[in-house]
Amino acid sequence: MTDASSAPATTSVDKTGSRVQDMFAQIAPRYDLMNHVLSLGIDIRWRKKTLKRLDLSKSLPVLDCCTGTGDLALMLAQQGRGRFNVIGSDFCAPMLDLARKKSKNERYEGCDVEFIEADSQSLPFENETFQAVTCAFGLRNVQNTEAGLREMLRVTAKGGQVGVLEFSKPTLPVLSQVYTGYFKHVLPRVGQTVAKNNQSAYEYLPNSVMQFPSGEEFLELMREIGLQDCQQFPMTLGVATLYLGNKA
Repeated sequence: MTDASSAPATTSVDKTGSRVQDMFAQIAPRYDLMNHVLSLGIDIRWRKKTLKRLDLSKSLPVLDCCTGTGDLALMLAQQGRGRFNVIGSDFCAPMLDLARKKSKNERYEGCDVEFIEADSQSLPFENETFQAVTCAFGLRNVQNTEAGLREMLRVTAKGGQVGVLEFSKPTLPVLSQVYTGYFKHVLPRVGQTVAKNNQSAYEYLPNSVMQFPSGEEFLELMREIGLQDCQQFPMTLGVATLYLGNKA
């Protein structure tokens, strides 16, 4: 990755596929910089904590949906070096171009990772292909959240895991107010200055976070589609949350 009383008023988020594609294509060159600056580098720690929670003991491949510029996919590939391969999928080609450039860094030598263009609502893989399917800060951008989650479950092997790392809303009153003010007033201005775009990407971001189901609401959605043993692991006082579920 809701305390409705502390959330800012938001307009309905336009997650039309073409609009989201264009928006992320425009900010792709500065996407990594903005993520690290605006999160004070904590997003890297969140991904590392996600890796520790995943059970990657099998030789089956791992899929990272909505991979963006490939940060989590490449971390997975480092962990799986010699044991399993990793596929990162996204429907924004400029993002994938950056992910492929990253993968050529010497630190990823020997890692088996591939990046493909694909819509997370219609993944081009057979049923029960992957030992784990992950998505970091991307599911809220999928036009139909439930459809994206169902696709993640479909391609997960029996006994495998589905993991979603996403922004969430802190429940502590003071922190919640600070967080909301930052997302509503600071992030859009800084983001637009550093990564200019005509799709209002950094106004879209706080709205997409505020309208995305989080906490118990998201766990209930996971259970409804058939995931079992669903758990949530809040990070940094609930600013982000990792959701994990198992496929029976």
